[in-house]
Order: sequence, then structure tokens, then C-alpha cells
Amino acid sequence: MNRKKRPAAWLPLLSVALLSLLISACSSTGLGMSASGASSYGAVTAASIPNPNADVDFSKSDLKKVYLAGGCFWGVEAYMARIYGVQDAVSGYANGTGENPSYEDVIKGDHGFAETVEVTYDPALVPLDKVLKEFFKVVDPTSVNQQGNDRGIQYRSGVYYTEDSEKSVVEAVIAKEQEKYNKKIVTEMLPLENFYMAEEYHQDYLEKNPEGYCHIDMGILNEQEIPGQEGAAAGVTSQSVKSAAASKKAGQLVIDPADYPKRSAEELKSLLTDIQYKVAVEQDTEHPYSNEYWDTYEPGIYVDVSTGEPLFASEDKYDSQCGWPSFVKPILPEVVTYKEDKAYNMVRTEVRSRSGDIHLGHVFDDGPEDRGGKRYCINSASIKFVPLADMEAQGYGYLTGVAK
Repeated sequence: MNRKKRPAAWLPLLSVALLSLLISACSSTGLGMSASGASSYGAVTAASIPNPNADVDFSKSDLKKVYLAGGCFWGVEAYMARIYGVQDAVSGYANGTGENPSYEDVIKGDHGFAETVEVTYDPALVPLDKVLKEFFKVVDPTSVNQQGNDRGIQYRSGVYYTEDSEKSVVEAVIAKEQEKYNKKIVTEMLPLENFYMAEEYHQDYLEKNPEGYCHIDMGILNEQEIPGQEGAAAGVTSQSVKSAAASKKAGQLVIDPADYPKRSAEELKSLLTDIQYKVAVEQDTEHPYSNEYWDTYEPGIYVDVSTGEPLFASEDKYDSQCGWPSFVKPILPEVVTYKEDKAYNMVRTEVRSRSGDIHLGHVFDDGPEDRGGKRYCINSASIKFVPLADMEAQGYGYLTGVAK
């Protein structure tokens, strides 16, 4: 159907209407703003904080998505995009009725859409629970249909997940958050029903308009620990600073298990792929000669897929012709534990990771005699390879000597 052209006399009114819509999108008065209209958070704007993900290579990452509603999506998008391990953040509308809503449809409120940010992240760098904890730092989860100065059903808070296994992780994080409040948390926790990308002018709004309104204190990002930055030596799991692990004591390497805390089964369901979960948690075994690392011999280290704790080094890997990654020893004896395994009418010695307590494989006495005689037969699904070139950036620089 062809539309008639709007008479020229209407153009000024149209411009005013569009301007009003933009202003109502994220009001520039009230919380977060001073009387002059400048952000009450001072010079800390999204544009003034470098994005730590700019140089991260996500090309080989097993990316996942979660959808977060926390008031005006301008600020949520800019904030979440700067959480280390987030590959992209996109503003849009979620969990409403109808299809392809416009901004004008959403602000009416009768379609029930929430301003929502699609967060695409690498769970190996920032697991779902960490993503949610960062989100709740900038959201008032007890506020009904309001964040900052923005009011309306479209500004309600919500976490919308796409996999059933993620529900328990969301529940656990919200339960922990509830301990901080006297009022009941009203943040929605629902499966994602739909998501529609918002208009282009909403995307990266605070990048394009550094002084634009934002109800979020971007200064919180300055507290984030980022791998490769001075004072932060987070590993592949982006955990807290690796105090003992990043140093040497009395000439000996120290890998502190406290730096690589064990995760719950619910967290691992969100973090790991199906095969990783079956092998590492349920003690399954992958097929020989078709697993990821059986024929990998480039310099680097192999870490616990569930915690990031360093386990094996490339200098100790060899071709045992068994079809699985084989090592003559772990980096340090204490990073693995042993358990008798009588499954399948055999008596074998199972190898498990120390901190994560996941199934790694088995150890046998048929390894190279000149290198100790042991063969650590390890499942690729239980480990993650960190190439030598990436070790410094991922917090493993102190182990480069064993990765050559």
C-alpha cells in the first residue's frame, strides 16, 4: 500500500514529536542527572571507559546469550558490553505480544515489551553467574516498573534465559541477591519468548552521544578485574586475582586451588558443552582419534575446563598412539588427585582435577620409561588448551617456561 506524502507543514511537528519520543525514552531529569542536565556521575561515561573486549578473539568461542532488562537499554547495553568476556550487546524489545514492535509501540505499554539487552558472552571467560552478578550491580531488583528516573512497564527488570539448564543458575544468583535487600526482589526470571532488535539510533547510543542520559553508574566498571592489566591476573575463568599462582615461592611454582574455586553442577551445565558435561561431571569417555586435542602438539598449557586451574603442559605431551591426549606428568603433582576405578570389570586409576574435582581420565604404567614410565590418558572434553601466545593475556604468563 502506498502512503501519501506528509504535507510540508507537518514536518516541524513531526520533528518535535520524534524529539519528544527520544527524550521520553530515557528521561534526562531525575536520578543520575544534575540540575544542569550533566550526569551526576561526573566524567565517568561509557565512552571514557575502554572496552576490554576490543582485542579479545572470540572466533573459537562457544558463545551463549542471555537477555537482560534493567531500565533504559542505553546504559545497560553500554555497561554490559564492557564486562570482560562479553562479545556483543544489542538493544531491543523482549517478552511482549505482537511482532516487530517499533519504539512507539513499546512506550504505549499495552504490548508488554521490556527494553532488553541481548548479551552474547563467552562462558569460558565470564560464566552466566558472573554475567548476572555484574548486571545486578547496576539494577534495583526491588523496584517495580522503574529504574532510575524511567517509569513504565517497559522499564521493568528481568532476566530472560534460552536454555532450561540456565534456570537454576538464575535462581541461585537471585536468591543470593535477595540476601542484600529487605524488600522482595521483583526482577522477572522467565524463558525468552521473543526479542526484536531496536531501531538503529538506539544501538550504541552512549557511544554516539557520550553525554547522553544514563541511569547507571559507569564508574563501577573501574572496579572490574581484567586479564592483562596491572593488578589483575584473572585466568580463563575470569575469577579473582590469582595471588599465589602468579608468583614463585622459594624457586618453586605455586598453583593455589583457592584461586580456582569449584563450581556447582548447575553452574557447570551452563558453562560446559554437552560432551564436556558428560565426560567431566558424569564420567563418560569420548571417542579416540576424534576428540579435540589428541593430535595437538603446539606450545601451551592445558587447564581444567571447569575452573581454569593449570593441569598439564605441552612439553610433557607425547604421542602414545592411543587416540587421546597423553602426558608423562602433570605440571605439579598436587594439581591432580587419584581414585580407584573398578568399572567395566577392570581395576584402573582414575585421574581427577584437584580444585574442580572433575573426571580427567586415567593414568597407566606404560609410558616412556626415560620420562618416568607414566601415561596420563586424558579426555579432551575435560581440559582447555591455552596457546603459548595467549598465556600472558589469560593470566598464565608465569607458566610460559613449561609451555615451550
